Amino acid sequence: MRSLNLNMKAIEAATRDLEHGSITPHYGSCRQDIIKLLNDALATELVCVLRYKRHHFTAEGMESAKIAQEFLVHANEESAHADRLARRIVQLNGAPDFSPESLSQRSHAPYDASLKLKDMIRINLMAERVAIEAYSQMIDLIGNTDVTTRRLLEDILCEEQAHAEELKDWLVG
Repeated sequence: MRSLNLNMKAIEAATRDLEHGSITPHYGSCRQDIIKLLNDALATELVCVLRYKRHHFTAEGMESAKIAQEFLVHANEESAHADRLARRIVQLNGAPDFSPESLSQRSHAPYDASLKLKDMIRINLMAERVAIEAYSQMIDLIGNTDVTTRRLLEDILCEEQAHAEELKDWLVG
């Protein structure tokens, strides 16, 4: 049976380097990898905000007013995800990357300028599914290495799953 003992050297090390805030020896070398994952997720969320905003303002058709309003709700929720990711990156002593030049290259999901409502719903559903897969993989990769980041990603994942279900209902409805 494994012994359950705290690493006292790491606890002692946590009393030093106070300028690192919440970053203790437990993070080890994974912190930079986690920051990169979060910056790529940040890019995805920002591209999603732009896509949903585009669709909100350009949706036309019989049911477009209601769906366009929901596109705006989704855009605002994706923006809140981006804010939470950026805040966590800073907490990890990283720099959130908002560079417009690299957003589309780092994003897991594409931007889209579709004009047909059904195409808008389809591309947004695809993007939500991509986000669900990416967040699920990030959660698996991070595991217990950074519980705070994992919980953040789990919260965002729940909202992305709700978006996907709503979009699926519109597509088949």
